[in-house]
Order: sequence, then structure tokens, then C-alpha cells
Amino acid sequence: MPMFVDTSPPGQCIFCRLVQGQIPSAKVYEDALTIAFMDIGQVTPGHVLVATKRHAVTLLDVTPEEAAAVMQTAQRVAQAIRAVFDPPGLTLLQANGAAGDQTVAHFHMHVVPRHQGDGIALAWPRKEPGAAVLADYAERLRAAL
Repeated sequence: MPMFVDTSPPGQCIFCRLVQGQIPSAKVYEDALTIAFMDIGQVTPGHVLVATKRHAVTLLDVTPEEAAAVMQTAQRVAQAIRAVFDPPGLTLLQANGAAGDQTVAHFHMHVVPRHQGDGIALAWPRKEPGAAVLADYAERLRAAL
């Protein structure tokens, strides 16, 4: 991912300007809640971004309807990617906040066709805290739900 972070005010970020038609894009799909367009930084051919039309920064800022709509659009786009590019794999990536590697402060999801040797590496240090710790985490989350 690029290291650029768009910190424009709400409604003026690069994706808001794209939704408003103020800047050009290679639009793939649009409905009442979402827009899908080609990522200008194509990681692999067919790399598409699906964003909310309304400005929302992270997953915690979108409505349940917008969250569902983004996933539904991502699935439609994935089906089109399969039909056109026939990749052997597909990665969906949705990042939140600077610590989560979000580079544009507008909720979006990457739909990336994947191929062996494409140079994309998704790896993190695996930790195995044990069953008791996992049960505690689960209990705390259930209580918060």
C-alpha cells in the first residue's frame, strides 16, 4: 500500500471528491450507497476499491446498511473480476486507522485478484495465548455485544 495518508476534511477527501464527480475515476459500479472504481495503484490487474458514497472514516463510522452494501458490492465486483481476469485467488482488505495501515480516511475495501508470485505478502506474528485466555477474550466480547 502507498504511504500517502489523505487527511482532508470530511466531504473533501479524495474519495468524496471522486463520488461528487470532481475528479476522474475509472468507475466500475455504483449504487445508492457504494461506488467501486479501479485503484490507481494497481497491485495486480483488476484491483478495485469499493467505498461508501457517504463520508465515513472507518468501519466504526458506517451504518450497518452501508457495511452490508460495501460487502455486497465487493462480492459483485469479485464475480466480475473472476469472469474477466480469472485469478486463482482473491484478497479482500479493509484497513482502519493509521495503526491498521489505512491510507485514505474514507471507508473502503480493496478487492484484489491474486496470483502466485504477485509480490503481495499478508503476514503477521502468530501468537497462541492458550484456551483460557481465548475464553476470557470471548467472554469479554460477548459482554460488550
